[in-house]
Amino acid sequence: MEQFDLEHSIVESGIRGANQFEVLELPLSRRIFTLLLAAGAVFSLAVGARIYVLAVSSGDFYKNRSAMNVAKPITIPAIRGKIYDRFGNSLVKNDSAYRLVLNPGLAKRRQIDLKETIAALSEILWQDSGELLSILEKTDLEKSALVTLAHNLSEWEAAAIQKLNNPALEIQDDYRRQYLRGSAFAHVLGYTGLGEYRDLRGKTGLEAYYDNLLGGEDGLRLMYRDAQGNILEEKLLDAPKNGEDLYTTIDAELQEYFYNSLAGALRNLGRQIGVGIALNPQNGELLALVNLPSYNNNVFTLPEEKKARARLLTSSLRPLFNRAVSGVYTPGSTVKPLVALAALNEGLISPADRVYSSGVLEIPNPYFPDKPSRFLDWKAHGWVDLRAALARSSNVYFYAVGGGIPADAENPSDIKKGLGIEKLKEYWQKFGFGEKTGIDLDAENTGFLPDPREKEARAKDIWRLGDTYNVTIGQGDLLVTPIQLITQIASIANGGKLYRPHLFKNNKEVLKDFSDLASHIKEVQEGMKDAVQKWYGTAHLLADLPVSVAAKTGSSQVANNARINAFFVGYSPVENPEIAILVLIENAREGSLNAVPVAKDVLDWYYWNRLVK
Repeated sequence: MEQFDLEHSIVESGIRGANQFEVLELPLSRRIFTLLLAAGAVFSLAVGARIYVLAVSSGDFYKNRSAMNVAKPITIPAIRGKIYDRFGNSLVKNDSAYRLVLNPGLAKRRQIDLKETIAALSEILWQDSGELLSILEKTDLEKSALVTLAHNLSEWEAAAIQKLNNPALEIQDDYRRQYLRGSAFAHVLGYTGLGEYRDLRGKTGLEAYYDNLLGGEDGLRLMYRDAQGNILEEKLLDAPKNGEDLYTTIDAELQEYFYNSLAGALRNLGRQIGVGIALNPQNGELLALVNLPSYNNNVFTLPEEKKARARLLTSSLRPLFNRAVSGVYTPGSTVKPLVALAALNEGLISPADRVYSSGVLEIPNPYFPDKPSRFLDWKAHGWVDLRAALARSSNVYFYAVGGGIPADAENPSDIKKGLGIEKLKEYWQKFGFGEKTGIDLDAENTGFLPDPREKEARAKDIWRLGDTYNVTIGQGDLLVTPIQLITQIASIANGGKLYRPHLFKNNKEVLKDFSDLASHIKEVQEGMKDAVQKWYGTAHLLADLPVSVAAKTGSSQVANNARINAFFVGYSPVENPEIAILVLIENAREGSLNAVPVAKDVLDWYYWNRLVK
């Protein structure tokens, strides 16, 4: 009997097992190796990119962050640029103030309870602790090691915070924006507020539009102390970059005079809303831009004015709304000069063609012969040609120009065929309606151009001849902004160049040029002159001014004819215009008659104070 050899058995078993595995072994696929290599390459690239960001691209940032961990960082506020009028008069200034800065990193290292800190600050600043905590939560601490919790601190508030003896809090020098000229300039200048990183930024007006020019970049210095608090060294990390000054086209004295004149007229009428604009028709420079009601923009730079800010934001009169560039209105008869220009250029009328206005134009109704459609003039004018129609503001004449007079209508007229809505829209676009002027203020509106297809889709009704009549005289669906309207009138004043209205000096730009219509423009100018010089002109009140004026008035019916907006547009001197103005009074008592006295007052002031050498 053979002896059992355990060791030999194990070895033999291992050899057989090895042979079995040898038989079952499969090679790894090439794809697996490729995927592993690709994954390794991606990982290496990611690591390399991160190293590059940390060491090269953001090296200075993290170097500064590490320095701030061992030193006390102090912000050096950049000074915001000033704003001046066209004569160099300052419209704003920067007053000394304080800001409150929190260092979250230091608070963490010193184990300071941030919630307790915020609660204490809330009592001092009279600010909800939730708002302060929200500031912390929204701050990207990867981009900013310091968090500005409050600007414009009073001396009392600064002293109270210092008494907390909290090393994570720092009271630093700052400045407060002060607006020097009051409510007359609020919609032009706007105001400043806190930006994304709790820095000072323009919110509205020129402050917002030219924020990149006016706003600088804060600097930063580090203060190193020993254990006893003695200053060992100070190091400048980043020097502040102050903002640039802004020189505007605004005439500060004219702005104030226009504002006070319009405000006085509104008070006498028992009304509250109006717009006034003055610009140079030779280059588009805005000389004045007035909105009423207005507001004191200093309330947005003072923390204690929280209630005043709330009243402004909730007022039904919307005093923060810039109606000059954002408001839209039916322009009434002030659109007639552009309609006349279009008809002359299309060859549909000559300056001598006449229409008879009995005070009403009756259009036969094929379905109800005994009930003709009636379109009113504001009075009977008799026979009128182009110049008389503009001077008198005859609606019937422009019904004929815009929509034509049907052959079966009982109305004596040399004009049978009108422009029609498609041509009217084409010319309104040619003259710049329906699009932004490009004024250097935010929130400009485009207005609205009537369109038959749009009406059918919206109102489920076809476009009718009456619709064309209405928009031809500036009623109905046509909507324009005051800045669009005065820009068009200025282009008629200068002979056909449509300049971009602007507030920043040396920013002259021609948007459209239709000076090839010079002969037709001349005819329109004559009609606007007659509106002032002729006894029957709607702006004859201006005839005794010491300077020549051309003008057009307009009354726009709104709110289902329950209210009337009064318009005046005009320019002076007629021979070589230096100023074009617009006056708008919402909900006027006597239509355009209420706007003319304000225009006269402003043009008289401008003559004696700017034109007389």
